[in-house]
Order: sequence, then C-alpha cells, then structure tokens
Amino acid sequence: MTLASETTTTTATTATTAATSTVATVQLRLPDGWFTVCDLSLLLPGRGVAALLPDGRQVALFQDHTGRMYAIDNRDPFSGAAVLSRGLTGTHQGHPFVASPLLKQRFDLESGQCLDDETVRVATYEVRAR
Repeated sequence: MTLASETTTTTATTATTAATSTVATVQLRLPDGWFTVCDLSLLLPGRGVAALLPDGRQVALFQDHTGRMYAIDNRDPFSGAAVLSRGLTGTHQGHPFVASPLLKQRFDLESGQCLDDETVRVATYEVRAR
C-alpha cells in the first residue's frame, strides 16, 4: 500500500507542476509596454476584477461569456468612487456594458462611452491573455 500511495503522490505533483507552468496571465497595454495584471483564472464571466496600475490608477477588468476581455478605468466619473469593477454587466444594442453599482450609469466596455450621458466617457485599455 505504501508504494501505491507514493506513486499517486508523484503523479499529483507532476500534474500540479505542469498546470502551474501554463497559467495564462492578463496584460494591459500601457504607454511604456504591456503590464501583467493578474492570472486569467481570476476573471469570471459577468464579474469584474479591480487592479492597481503602476501609476496608482485603478483598472476594472471584465470577461464576457465568449471569453472576450475588456479593461476600463475603475473610477466612476459621476461619484468619484473606484467601483466600476463591482458593477453589473449586460448588453445594450449588442454592446457590452457595466452599470455603476452606485448611480447605475452604464459604460460601454469597448469604447468607455457612458450610455446614459454622451458627454461622459471612461478610459479603456487594450487587453490580452498571454
């Protein structure tokens, strides 16, 4: 029995090592190049993730049900709070959006345009998985 147990442990360790070496990461394009933000496994469809950028700003990351990723500024321009990563996601006329959890304004995840006030926009970022 001890021999079988050791064999199982060795196999499990090998599988864990292989999985660790192939973990994909999420990267954002910043002015000075690509910046690694987090592991891709942290993005779940319909839920946002907030991350801190090197310059102190925050970004909100999203992944839709098809696997496409989006990155926008996490700061809600109406309230000033860094909360967009906690907003509800949906689609409007075929465009993905996030609604602020505070005042409910919707922001297009592709363009950053506020769907409820055309004079307001949040920054967007090019995002990729590597």
